[in-house]
Amino acid sequence: MNVRETLAPPAGGPGAQGSWLGNHPAVAAIRAWQRELTVIRRELHANPELGFEEHFTSEVIARQLARWGVDEVHRGIGRTGVVGVIRGRDTHSARTVGLRADIDALPMHEDNDFAHRSRKTGCMHGCGHDGHATMLLGAARYLAKTRDFDGTVHLIFQPGEEGFGGAQVMIDDGLFERFPCDTVYAMHNWPGLPPGTIAVRPGPMMAAADRITITVEGRGGHGAHPYQTIDPVLVAAHIITAAQSIVSRNVKPLDSAVVSLCAIEAGHLGAMSVMPSTAKIVGTVRTFKPETQDMIEARLSALAASVAAGFGAQARLDYERIYPATINSRAEALFGQQVAEELVGTDHVVTDLEPSMGAEDFSFMLRVRPGAYFRIGQGGAEAGRLLHNTRYDFNDEILPLGAALFARLAERSMPIGANR
Repeated sequence: MNVRETLAPPAGGPGAQGSWLGNHPAVAAIRAWQRELTVIRRELHANPELGFEEHFTSEVIARQLARWGVDEVHRGIGRTGVVGVIRGRDTHSARTVGLRADIDALPMHEDNDFAHRSRKTGCMHGCGHDGHATMLLGAARYLAKTRDFDGTVHLIFQPGEEGFGGAQVMIDDGLFERFPCDTVYAMHNWPGLPPGTIAVRPGPMMAAADRITITVEGRGGHGAHPYQTIDPVLVAAHIITAAQSIVSRNVKPLDSAVVSLCAIEAGHLGAMSVMPSTAKIVGTVRTFKPETQDMIEARLSALAASVAAGFGAQARLDYERIYPATINSRAEALFGQQVAEELVGTDHVVTDLEPSMGAEDFSFMLRVRPGAYFRIGQGGAEAGRLLHNTRYDFNDEILPLGAALFARLAERSMPIGANR
């Protein structure tokens, strides 16, 4: 399918851009491709795919990389991932930089009514990964054309970010052995920041995300004779209440943690007088520090068991560590601030944005390589169009800026004739 035939070009074209884009040469060069990049982004939006099902998405990406002269295009990395390789004008330094974009969508319905809305029921690009992939494509086109760097850029299009751990799957598939990266960078659009704003800081950017399941074993019976039972619903209710004390009474006030018990399953709604024998509680824990994570797991396990024992029941905690915290390495984050300031000016670079309790599987890459994770403002929060919202859409006006940020991170990391 030809991307030019899939969606009509956006009204207004490049001239509709805001003045916040500035006049940096990289932004200006990529801005000339605004219309084409927007068509690609909207094609991806209209054809969303869930984790490890991104076959159409990967095909579009691979085709564009080849069309724009990327030296190598490798498919099937981490199942449906794509890696492009661009060598600089010189490669004597042997330096390497990885630029990563996530490419999968979410299992959610889209309520938008524009022409490029999702064509798949129950599947939507509700987090902007279509925009992230397009920004990296724009950077690829620019870098393949200019090659103003000494080293090699690896363009990492990662599948399965939304709960599938696609970053770790790519790593397990030999990502960094096959495509070495001295440093690695990624970014995410942020509706809470205005267009033309970039946020980056050393240290925590996103929290670790853990799944918790507490299974309560009691003794079922007739609701009219509760003295003959051990009510697991009552026990579960006490565990839910008691768990709220873990953060308030065990976590230092200057640290951050969240324990949310979000669902409970017990009994049958059609059986009002049947007391079940088991109840299950499911929730999530969010932390930044491994020691806080360890403490919460230990306290929650002991609390659930002891509360249940007090009622004559038993409770077991299953604690799954899904995503680690996203922690920017200091040198790369400070370097990223310099690059961002070059593009948008000091006044538009946010260095103190508080970390989010959301999670991001770029964290797996940052555990094994130094690097930084950015947030790029796109606006929309004021209209309620937040991430994972059924009326969310990526702001196409920031495509040139995001692509330029990717490109300049590579160029300045590997300058010709000098060390960073």
